[in-house]
Amino acid sequence: MVMDILSYGIGTLAALTLLLWVAFIFVRDITQKKHGVLRNYPVIGHLRYFFEQLGEYFRQYFFTGDRDEMPFNRATRGWVYRLAKNEGGTIGFGSTYNLHEPGALIFVNHPFPVLEEERLPTSALALGEGYCRNPFEARSIVNVSGMSYGAISAPAVSALSRGAAVAGCWLDTGEGGLSPYHLEGGCDIVMQIGTAKYGLRDTQGSLDPERLLELSKVVKAFEIKLSQGAKPGKGGVLPGRKVTSEIARIRGIPEGRDSISPNRHRDISSMNELLESIARIRDLTGRPVGVKTAIGGWRFMNELADTVHRRGFEFAPDFLVIDGGEGGSGAAPQALADHMSLSIDEALPRVVDALIESGLRQRVRVVASGKLVTSARAAWALAVGADFVNTARGFMFALGCIQALRCHQNTCPTGVTTHNRRLQRALVVQEKFQRVASYCLNMNREIDMIAHSCGVRHARELRREHVRIVQANHQSIALNMLYPYPEPVARVRVA
Repeated sequence: MVMDILSYGIGTLAALTLLLWVAFIFVRDITQKKHGVLRNYPVIGHLRYFFEQLGEYFRQYFFTGDRDEMPFNRATRGWVYRLAKNEGGTIGFGSTYNLHEPGALIFVNHPFPVLEEERLPTSALALGEGYCRNPFEARSIVNVSGMSYGAISAPAVSALSRGAAVAGCWLDTGEGGLSPYHLEGGCDIVMQIGTAKYGLRDTQGSLDPERLLELSKVVKAFEIKLSQGAKPGKGGVLPGRKVTSEIARIRGIPEGRDSISPNRHRDISSMNELLESIARIRDLTGRPVGVKTAIGGWRFMNELADTVHRRGFEFAPDFLVIDGGEGGSGAAPQALADHMSLSIDEALPRVVDALIESGLRQRVRVVASGKLVTSARAAWALAVGADFVNTARGFMFALGCIQALRCHQNTCPTGVTTHNRRLQRALVVQEKFQRVASYCLNMNREIDMIAHSCGVRHARELRREHVRIVQANHQSIALNMLYPYPEPVARVRVA
């Protein structure tokens, strides 16, 4: 009897508490002035915002077609997952890829493809050969693009480092500096120099020559980041909730505060200053030095070529990383992510053509970046004229990313972009580093497979005539007709 009375009292108290809470929400909603829906439909109006938040996740799994989703659709993600898990790229009953859609890639199959015994290994290429004391021999076509420790988690960086070592590809640090996790696997490291000089700055925030010299002992090349495709004209943004004590120490910034890089290097405001910085860092470290940038038109490449010819080939960058406007980022203003800089489809041919015309093509290696997560897209980049391909989100998928779109919120459910230790449990380094390696190795193999089907002995022999692009009239046109190879233009060097 006593228990019944007690249970009744607790139930009544709970009901009363719920009623008071609903009444509070009702009064608050009808008196607030910020949300029109809640002012007219108190309490139940919250359902709209709840379902709006869940909408992107429901669409991903229940409503969108395999080829419809952005930024990457299910078919593309599934392709990457299979490569990473070593499950092969074989499908049944035909492809869902629409060969009639404008922009579709069609490779030109050769009537007599290359036999297995005729194939040649895709050769390594050296960066900085003849222009620095320690050139870097890069072995893999596909490499890990810049992702800072901070933007991604410590387990993610560790897995990338170990996987890259197995696959023989390089790992770009991103602008957040070199962490111990980058060095865990013993892979080739490309050290990015961002606009804030994180990991390389002195107490005033300027580039520290002693730190440069110290890190040159463990990295293979340096990359001056001018801009990235996701947000040209805007520096890196790492929300304060992701700036842990360790990240703050590596970057040389306060813990728990937003890490916002300047939108350009304060000491580089012209092409002359850029080339002087390249030459100075190369002379000091003995390592190759390149530039990462998004492309908005012809101006950058024209100024680069003119200045190099005026000052000499020793001032040229050893490599250019061209990031398309479709590139990704952990956090970027939508106005820039949506509308700033050319896509890699247009930017890459422009850059390669400018190098050919100016006679710099053999001097400067070209690295393409921007949603090149499949072997077909990577093979397209090689056919256009790239020497290497960088991908960040491809390797994120290999790590287990499910495209939850929470990179900037520190709540990544797969542990890739969060510093929450509980959520990081999802990313088991001993398992994921093998998937990183498998993804890279299988990407390289599939690129070679495409090349052999086109009738060439290895991937570096792919040319523009091996690719056709579907146009708005649903007819395809050869890539070398869209972007004919230019003739080198004779230039007179001005003393």
